[in-house]
Amino acid sequence: MATSVKQMLEAANAAVPKITSEQAAEMIRSGNTLVVDVRDAPEVAASGKIAGAVHVSRGMLEFRADPESPYHDKAFDKTKTVILYCASGGRSALAGKVLKDMGYEKVYNVGGFKDWSGAVEK
Repeated sequence: MATSVKQMLEAANAAVPKITSEQAAEMIRSGNTLVVDVRDAPEVAASGKIAGAVHVSRGMLEFRADPESPYHDKAFDKTKTVILYCASGGRSALAGKVLKDMGYEKVYNVGGFKDWSGAVEK
């Protein structure tokens, strides 16, 4: 049975808690947190990213997050809290669901860059 983007987003939003920018900032202050920007490179180049965030475009996420992948990024560690963001929250929701499916347990979606860029210094 075919799945629509709307259905995929509903499933992702049900699996990955949405947090506020204040909650994200507190998690970052607490430590052992990975912040991931899943926007495309031109978006990041145009607006910058949250200080300390790792940029991994949505299309490469699975490869960077899987320790068995030759493209694995050592910043991805299943013991860390992972906070994701994109431009408006859709890609970060889908990315969070993928990470949950891959065994990451503490995954959160803060939504769009503009929603929290003021709460955490760029």
